[in-house]
Amino acid sequence: MNAELTKYDVTLFGISRDSLASHDNFITKYDLPFILLSDPDTEIMKAYGAFGEKKMYGKSVQGVIRSTVLIDQEGLVLKHWAKIAKPADHPGKVLEYLENMKKT
Repeated sequence: MNAELTKYDVTLFGISRDSLASHDNFITKYDLPFILLSDPDTEIMKAYGAFGEKKMYGKSVQGVIRSTVLIDQEGLVLKHWAKIAKPADHPGKVLEYLENMKKT
């Protein structure tokens, strides 16, 4: 997917509470072509709705909410996909949105 994103001049980042050392190991293990950011206090994730109350096995818990935020070069949020249910299908939806943006 990263190669497809380059034609849209998009930079991809991931973010979690994990340490930078943990991220380095994860990037190496899975040969990720993008940067992972560390947010141990969850301040950034909370600001984007990517950390908070969610249901897990029928119980309310605080945790990471898988989501995607498309931000333009001026820092404006263009699109927010909250609570991604099917991660495997999601990259296609992002690419479809980018393609539609390109047409307008």
